[in-house]
Amino acid sequence: MATQALSDQQERLTMRATAAAGGQSGNRHHSGRLASLLTWVTLLPFLLFCLLFEILPVLITIEGSFTNGGSSGLSLASYQRLLAQASNLRAFQNSIALSLVTALIGGLVGAIAAYGLANVRLSWLRKLLISFCSIAANFAGVPLAFAFVATLGVTGFVTVALRTWLHLDLYSLGFSIYQFWGLVLVYIYFQLPLMILVTLPALAGLRPEWREAAINLGASPAQYWQRVALPILWPSLVAGTMLLFANAFGAFATAYALAQGNINLVPILIDFLINGNVTVDFGLGDALAVGMIVVLLVAVAIYTAMLRRASRWQGH
Repeated sequence: MATQALSDQQERLTMRATAAAGGQSGNRHHSGRLASLLTWVTLLPFLLFCLLFEILPVLITIEGSFTNGGSSGLSLASYQRLLAQASNLRAFQNSIALSLVTALIGGLVGAIAAYGLANVRLSWLRKLLISFCSIAANFAGVPLAFAFVATLGVTGFVTVALRTWLHLDLYSLGFSIYQFWGLVLVYIYFQLPLMILVTLPALAGLRPEWREAAINLGASPAQYWQRVALPILWPSLVAGTMLLFANAFGAFATAYALAQGNINLVPILIDFLINGNVTVDFGLGDALAVGMIVVLLVAVAIYTAMLRRASRWQGH
């Protein structure tokens, strides 16, 4: 009798535990669905933004490059004109050269500066310099162009000061803020701090024990950098350089304000073809924009591949 009562009690306890577990499972399932719904609701504005201002413009541009060529239906006429006119090809050459030069200079100097900044012992000074880099990396466009005109223009205060005090005339020596190398100098202003910001996390990923292990094995500082640090850092450095290339290749306002009539760049040429008073050619402008997209896709693909390699050492 006692055994039967004990068995009945255990069965009731088991049923209660099963019911409680089922209720908890149902609650977890309901909470999971609610969290998933909340995630999609909060993500919806961003998805709409991407659709309206990134995906649709790209699709419309691609469609326009095939339909605005002057003939009915789909046509390659816009791309034929792009390849047939030397000015269009020269615009791509100038844009790629400008982006490549500023990316290489900004990448090299920025990586060295980032290493120095990472080793600054005064935390307040390091934070101050990082804050300045964040501001400078985003200070571009027409204000930056006017700032450099006031500094290194024909009547800029640095130009006038060098001419007055040192009898050094920059413009008589061939320098011009409105030409290729002047534009390179302006672009470096925002490329350099951007590379610093990109490189700092990679430098922070270098573990102190790696350096200690290399030194304990008899490696010199140069050997440590050559055989340990640089092989780990180079994917991040290449990724940062590709980011600088894409940043410079797509820049418009700074170049337009400085050199719209002196150097032929793809963004400026597209603006002339779409907003010009004389030569308006939407099809060719769309074709040039598609060409820019292709170049940027190559840069982004390299950037993504290098980030994937770098993440192996960063524990991601």
